[in-house]
Amino acid sequence: MVVGRREGSEDRQARLMDVWLDTCFTRRRLVALAGSAIALAAAPRGFAATEADTETHGLSVFGDLKYPADFKNFDYVDPRAPKGGRFSTIPWVRAYNQSYQTFNSLNAFILKGDGAQGMDMTFAALMVRANDEPDALYGLAARSVRISPDKLTYRFTLRPEARFHDGTKLTAADVAFSLTTLKAKGHPLIVQQLRDMVTAEAIDEATVVVTFAARRGRDVPLYAASLPIFAKAYYANRAFDDSTLDTPLGSGPYKVGRFEPNRFIEFERVRDWWGADLPVSRGSFNFDVVRYEFYRDRDVAFEGFTAGNYLFREEFTARVWATRYDFPAIKEGKVKQETLPDGTPSGAQGWFFNTRRAKFADPRVREALTDAFDFEWTNKTIMYDAYVRTQSVFENTDMKAVGPPSAAELALLEPFRGKVPDEVFGEPYVPPVSDGSGQDRALLRKASQLLQEAGCPIKDRKRVLPGGEPFVIEFLLDEPSLEPHHGPFIKNLATLGIDASTRLVDPVQYRARVDDFDFDMTIERFSMSATPGDSMRPFFSSQAAATKGSYNLAGVSSPVIDALIEKIIGAANREELTVACRAMDRVFRAGRYWVPQWFRNTHPIAYWDVFARPQTPPRYAQGVGAPENWWSDPTKSATTLPAK
Repeated sequence: MVVGRREGSEDRQARLMDVWLDTCFTRRRLVALAGSAIALAAAPRGFAATEADTETHGLSVFGDLKYPADFKNFDYVDPRAPKGGRFSTIPWVRAYNQSYQTFNSLNAFILKGDGAQGMDMTFAALMVRANDEPDALYGLAARSVRISPDKLTYRFTLRPEARFHDGTKLTAADVAFSLTTLKAKGHPLIVQQLRDMVTAEAIDEATVVVTFAARRGRDVPLYAASLPIFAKAYYANRAFDDSTLDTPLGSGPYKVGRFEPNRFIEFERVRDWWGADLPVSRGSFNFDVVRYEFYRDRDVAFEGFTAGNYLFREEFTARVWATRYDFPAIKEGKVKQETLPDGTPSGAQGWFFNTRRAKFADPRVREALTDAFDFEWTNKTIMYDAYVRTQSVFENTDMKAVGPPSAAELALLEPFRGKVPDEVFGEPYVPPVSDGSGQDRALLRKASQLLQEAGCPIKDRKRVLPGGEPFVIEFLLDEPSLEPHHGPFIKNLATLGIDASTRLVDPVQYRARVDDFDFDMTIERFSMSATPGDSMRPFFSSQAAATKGSYNLAGVSSPVIDALIEKIIGAANREELTVACRAMDRVFRAGRYWVPQWFRNTHPIAYWDVFARPQTPPRYAQGVGAPENWWSDPTKSATTLPAK
């Protein structure tokens, strides 16, 4: 699940909703492997059964694993990286109940509260991602896994050395408790993605058996294997679903250190961590302390960086990147700037309509409002021409629909002819290109005509809804830096007779209102993984539309999209997956569920020159490999950092 990198004030991309959504809480955990050299997929529906269980050291959706059983380390790390030093930053990726601006809970896996950034580093999982592969997992707490011929039973064998931070052994009972509890009491996104997990049972101290439904999602076993493992004994007298500042008992490479709610949290490296010497842990988790600073205001956060209050920043605001990186530390060479490529899916960012509200029920209304947004003017005037218009939920991938549908796409779409707009069978919808004036009269005339056709006429110079009440829109915001991008949009809506305004609320209220679907329109960004599957449901399914706390903000409730999601989940190979995603993309875009915004396929980063890192970041990491694979250069700190 990812949950949101936002492309700055104009750039919510930088805080990814996820991120590879299926394992967003495990992207930092690198793990050694043991066991057989056989690579076995988490097989999709219809996969041919073999005669006996197959043991494997890793899982991938389609069976392709890059690393053999005897590899020494991931290719994108430096196994000689020294330990020590500090890494500090502000949050730029969130998941589940996390906020970018604050935290008030150390429980980051439930709906209640605002979870602290970095809590994923304190827990081990059965298996974790290799970030230079689209979806491969390798064993961490699990030494290996045996998979039944029907691909519905996964028998994980645990490493005997796995321990919690208090020294107690991590057992199969802890794994079974964790998966069962997350399915029952976890964040709604977790609950939904575990819907096809049937049971998790401890057979003995070292063996946990996880079973799945007969028509399980292709990626559900991978998702289950990537979830955090909690200590069953710790929760014997505690409610798992409470929002709390009590430090949970973990088993990962870091433990919670000092923190002040709403201000900062530190994570301390576990120096005797049981997984530190495993082959794929080499070169990772190098900092003694990882610290997250929280700011309510982006301008204040930027000033904090210039003063050295934190040391790493990915810049998400084009205006700031273009005009403000001229402070003394830049001129003195103490702060470095770089622009690194981003090979991950760019995903979807935009203003999402809450179609649960009657005023947005008609797609003609939604298209009219899309016509009123002048991206070309906004990009040129506010964003320094730094961005490209988003068109698809699969932006920056070959899963994006382009041109007329192929024969294979038509084969999927034909059964729905008459149930979807005719445009689905032609060129996919793309948002209009304006004349860049900020008030394109031709587009505004078209928008006015669409509103008239939808039963929203002008009366007394004001647009009214079919029932006669005024057409009023409130844009819900949680940070002021996004307000300039709303101003021109609101001005054009006023030209159409629509009374629009922004409502800026604090992060806690924002999260509560969004979780409760209490908004007209709001900005969000999410990104699918390179191999989307069951994680499509929380964003696009009819069930998610009715599930509070889900990421289906638009309230998409389409039997056709539901059916195409099942095609995506059931794809037997990557070619089928690509075709199904393109078909679904056409239907979603035809629904006009959002006003698409913008993206860029680079990472603009700035950092105080006290770090070293591998030359090339892993392609599929949501970020630049920091802090996971970077390390401190002690020779630079004394002369680079400002005096405190």
